[in-house]
Amino acid sequence: MSNRHGTPIWYELLSKDPLAARRFYSVVVGWQIDAEPPAGSSMDYRMISAGDGRIGGVFRLTDDMCRQGASPCWMMYIGVDDVDDCVAAITSSGGAVLLPAFDIANVGRIAMVSDPQGAAFYVMRGASEDHSTACDPERAGHGAWHELHATDGTQAAEFYMAKFGWRQSRGMDMGPMGLYQLFSIDGRDLGGIMTDARLPRPAWLVYFRVDGIERAAARIAEAGGQVIHGPMEVPGGGWIVNGIDPEGAMFALTGTR
Repeated sequence: MSNRHGTPIWYELLSKDPLAARRFYSVVVGWQIDAEPPAGSSMDYRMISAGDGRIGGVFRLTDDMCRQGASPCWMMYIGVDDVDDCVAAITSSGGAVLLPAFDIANVGRIAMVSDPQGAAFYVMRGASEDHSTACDPERAGHGAWHELHATDGTQAAEFYMAKFGWRQSRGMDMGPMGLYQLFSIDGRDLGGIMTDARLPRPAWLVYFRVDGIERAAARIAEAGGQVIHGPMEVPGGGWIVNGIDPEGAMFALTGTR
C-alpha cells in the first residue's frame, strides 16, 4: 500500500460468533458487515464497511484457537515498507512473533507480533499501491485514535517511535497514572501511550468515530454490550466512551456530543 510506514491501515475483530458481532456493531457503529465469508474461502473472514469503504474485517476464532488461549479482541494493522525487516527489528528489540509472516494472494504479506511488553498487533505490506483510508479521524465508522495501555509507557513510546517513525507530540499529565504521551504520524496526532496496570496485560485500544457520542453510548447497552467509561469530554472538545462488546472485546468510540 502507498501509506506511509507506520500508519494504521486496517482493523480486525477476532470473534467466536461473527453473526452476533455483526448484529452488535451494525447497531452501535452503523457498520455493514458481511453475513457470510466469501464463497470458497479457506477461512471465515467477513469484511467491515463504514458506508464509504472497507475499514476492517471479522475473523472467526475456531474452537482450537480458543483452547490455545485466543479470545475475542480488536487488533490493528500497521502498514510497513517491508514485513520481514520490520519483524526482525521488533524481535531484536525484545518483541515476539505470534504468527510468522505469510502471504495472501492479491492482499499482501502479514505477520502478527507483540511489542517487548506483550501488546499484540499486525504488521502488513499490501500487495497493491492502493491507499488505505481505514484510519481517518474525520470520517464516521473509521479508526480515529489508537491508545496503548502499557506496563511502562515511556519504554513503549521509545519502542514504537524507533520502529515506525512516529513522533512524540504533546504529553498530558494524568496525575497518579503519569504521562499520557501523544504520538503523531505525518504531523497528525493519531494516538496516545500510557502506563496502565489496570488491564490483565498490555494492549492496544482502538477508537472508532461516531456521530453523536451519547446516542452511541446508549446503543452499546441496548445491543447487549457494556459501557465501562464515559461519555467523557477530552482535551480539544471531543467526547469518548469505552465499552465491551457481548463477547468481551474492548473497544472505544469518539465523536461530538
